[in-house]
Amino acid sequence: MSTTLIVVIVIVAIVVVALIAFAASRSRAKKVEEQRVEAREHREVADAKAREAEKAKLEADERAAQARRQQLEAEEQAERARAQQSEAEDLRRRADAIDPDHDGDRDRDSDSQVESEARSER
Repeated sequence: MSTTLIVVIVIVAIVVVALIAFAASRSRAKKVEEQRVEAREHREVADAKAREAEKAKLEADERAAQARRQQLEAEEQAERARAQQSEAEDLRRRADAIDPDHDGDRDRDSDSQVESEARSER
């Protein structure tokens, strides 16, 4: 073989190896870019889900706060009702104490009737 032919074969082999290396490099670069795009898409989806979750949490917190406010209002209303009932009982006892015609047995029956009427109204 002539030296020229050997040099040409070596040059062709170097060019082929360089082309293969270049193609492999481009392939890796393309794969890396695809992975970046996929990662970006995953992050966008994750951000959207995180925003939805935060919104749902805020709505749940608001509903819980509203329920607590309603519970407090109900407890206050019940307390006012108990105070009014106590006041009514005090007034009834005072009336019984100052009524010259008061008969304890007769009034116990009427008290029972008033209390049962009050319970049925609730």
